[in-house]
Amino acid sequence: MSRNGTITIAHAAEGGCLCGAVRYRVEAGTGDSGYCHCRMCQRSAGAPVLAWVSIPLARFCFTKGAAKIYRSSSHAQREFCAACGTQLVFRDDKGETADINSVTLDDPTLAPPRYHIWRMSRVAWFETADNLPRFDDRGIDP
Repeated sequence: MSRNGTITIAHAAEGGCLCGAVRYRVEAGTGDSGYCHCRMCQRSAGAPVLAWVSIPLARFCFTKGAAKIYRSSSHAQREFCAACGTQLVFRDDKGETADINSVTLDDPTLAPPRYHIWRMSRVAWFETADNLPRFDDRGIDP
């Protein structure tokens, strides 16, 4: 089974960090939205799970300030506010998408998660009360 997390963001949306030093804009269109339970997301967010929405990079831009970059693996980086520490974006080296931490949107209800991935790393004491599909790995058929 393949995951299907397609959502539609009906209009342009904005978001940013806790302190307001870094802001971004997302143009309307479709995206892929889910929860990630992998250890890197847990540690980078300081939480048992991270909700994100993945959109084409061409529909994303920073509008205020500049994000600091942390190279979190050999194939990806995380972008965050250097002033307050809010993690905003994950980008892999393919450079096709921006995976935005959906709760950093001014209106996070625009990007409701549609599935869970990397559940093999799930923290045992944390469970969500939803009926969304759950995948032990990234949930994409080969």
